Amino acid sequence: MKFGGTSVANIERIRNVARHVKREVDAGHEVAVVVSAMSGKTNELVAWCTEASPMHDAREYDAVVASGEQVTSGLLAIALQGMGIQARSWQGWQIPIKTSDAHASARIEDIDGSEIISRFKDRKEVAVIAGFQGINPETNRITTLGRGGSDTSAVAIAAAVKADRCDIYTDVDGVYTTDPRIVPKAKRLDKIAFEDMLELASQGAKVLQVRSVELGMVHNMPILVRSSFDKPEDIDPHANQPPGTLICSEEEIMESHVVTGIAFSKDEAQISVRQIEDKPGVAASIFGPLADANINVDMIVQNVSEDGKTTDLTFTVPAADYTRAKDTITAAKGKIGYARLDTATDVAKISVIGSGMRSHAGVAAQAFSALAGRNINIRAITTSEIKFSVLIDTAYTELAVRTLHTLYGLDQA
Repeated sequence: MKFGGTSVANIERIRNVARHVKREVDAGHEVAVVVSAMSGKTNELVAWCTEASPMHDAREYDAVVASGEQVTSGLLAIALQGMGIQARSWQGWQIPIKTSDAHASARIEDIDGSEIISRFKDRKEVAVIAGFQGINPETNRITTLGRGGSDTSAVAIAAAVKADRCDIYTDVDGVYTTDPRIVPKAKRLDKIAFEDMLELASQGAKVLQVRSVELGMVHNMPILVRSSFDKPEDIDPHANQPPGTLICSEEEIMESHVVTGIAFSKDEAQISVRQIEDKPGVAASIFGPLADANINVDMIVQNVSEDGKTTDLTFTVPAADYTRAKDTITAAKGKIGYARLDTATDVAKISVIGSGMRSHAGVAAQAFSALAGRNINIRAITTSEIKFSVLIDTAYTELAVRTLHTLYGLDQA
């Protein structure tokens, strides 16, 4: 069971979490719980580090920000003990959760779940684990896993203790066909395949962190996204699937729709490099420096001029990296040899996702004509086996999402 920041925001909510845990313990389940820091706490700790020194040591930064989860794991263990449940808190280093040494964005390399498993058996003890943190065995220092890292810790721990399922409790009650705030008719999915969820998460759906879905897929660990604000006593712990969305392997989904969901991201910027000489190595001269600057490039479109001598390259980068990307290309102008640089920050990416596309032709073509019917201009297109994305002007984001949601029959009947 994993609980995010809003679910443990204060003592009353921590007691509510304890009641959720008690329900599962009373039903005879062995339970490990992973907690985030109280909502807003990590931001406060990060701000303190920056205030102390803008160029702070990443190792000390980790020591500071990991303390948020230390507090909530201890408090939840106290709340559970107060209800007569055997429980103890665990920090990442005590298990241990071994990670790489990339401070502030470490990757989990190994987890030894044997001690937790033996305590389930011998003491019926609930393990309350601080998410988002681990230890680098070489340096013996605390590491943190980057934003949303508690989801990743939860799935990794579930795999390490050979859990039946990993329940991620959050402030929404599941995964929807698109953002319900934009499309009121969006519906909650009962089940979604790992691949589809991976695409939704990486294309802008904020429900789960991409790395946690990847881990679930690698270990075939079913993940249930559910609400922590459902009353603990109203839920049947013996139900095969409580209310929420189960993320599982494609084989377990009996009837898959052609399109599962629609994601969007307004955090995009477009850069067009105009009139470059069309010769081998020109793409490398643009994307090499961007890679060196750790800037992720997403959509790439190339147009060759009529005479075949010059070419235009258009690509998108995250809005946060826009200025750095522009500066990187400008600095490499001598090497690339382009005529001019056109940029735009008022663009949005709309992605249509579904495993069913593999066996259905014309799914993207339908979208293009529906968007044209709404006078929405498409700036760029990328496709993969189970997804296609279009780049449009930000002003049309909501209209485009609603149009496509209706087009593929995702509105509730």
